[in-house]
Amino acid sequence: MEYHNPVLLKESVDGLNIKPDGVYVDVTFGGGGHSKEILSRLNDQGKLFAFDQDADALENALDDARFTLIHENFRYIKRFLRFHGVKKVDGILADFGVSSHQFDVAKRGFSTRFEADLDMRMNQSSALSAFNVVNEYDEEQLKNVFYQYGELRAAPAMTRLIVEYRETVEPIVTSEQLKKVLKKFLPPRHANKVLAQIYQAIRIEVNQEIEVLKEFLMQTPELLNEQGRLSFISYHSLEDRLVKRFIRNGMFEGEPERDIFGNFEVPLKKVNGLIVPSKAEIKENNRARSAKLRLAEKR
Repeated sequence: MEYHNPVLLKESVDGLNIKPDGVYVDVTFGGGGHSKEILSRLNDQGKLFAFDQDADALENALDDARFTLIHENFRYIKRFLRFHGVKKVDGILADFGVSSHQFDVAKRGFSTRFEADLDMRMNQSSALSAFNVVNEYDEEQLKNVFYQYGELRAAPAMTRLIVEYRETVEPIVTSEQLKKVLKKFLPPRHANKVLAQIYQAIRIEVNQEIEVLKEFLMQTPELLNEQGRLSFISYHSLEDRLVKRFIRNGMFEGEPERDIFGNFEVPLKKVNGLIVPSKAEIKENNRARSAKLRLAEKR
């Protein structure tokens, strides 16, 4: 199954500061690129667990005694590691967002390039699809999805049009229908950018990406051994903001409680600054252009 080159491969795996006999987790297995690189740095005692909820990714499972692929959403990381007898790990890597394979398979409905049924489910057995969001959410719900997850200023007008069309003409079943309904918001010069924001908003809602990310992040400090590392690649500001705040404050909103001296304790400390792909990597792999890598270590 065709998957493209993993983004920030060397930088993200270097950031884990791998111990050859350590236990590591790749929570976004996909094509297995990051996992192969981690395994190449482990000895016979080392172990790697990987998560992926997409059935397509199972075809890439690695034939290696040190490797276990768990077909689940990484929001359940603690539960399924416990199931495999693992309470602590030395590092966790995540490459958030949609895999290049998911973008490239037209029928999955993730890409603005293809005509497809409205789907966008990362887990294909999930009940909620893009069709449900576009056709069954009321105007207020849909407006909030577009506004929060797509950061679309025209969200109220867009959702009014969608609701009007589906109620008076027909259900919106395909991506082409959706584009047609929202045509007035897609001026030729900015059409791709606005469409990408619309798709992002629907996709995040379908896959509960923000809730999943928060649930996952909250579990990571408890899972890490002392000096264990986190290596997280994000592709849009909503994800990156959550990762950055969690590393800095151990929470997503507000500030942690300070002692009488104005100090506060958080479980993680950041390692290095923000890492972004080189111009050469972006030229070779267009998906890398918006990638941001952040590293953290358990105190």
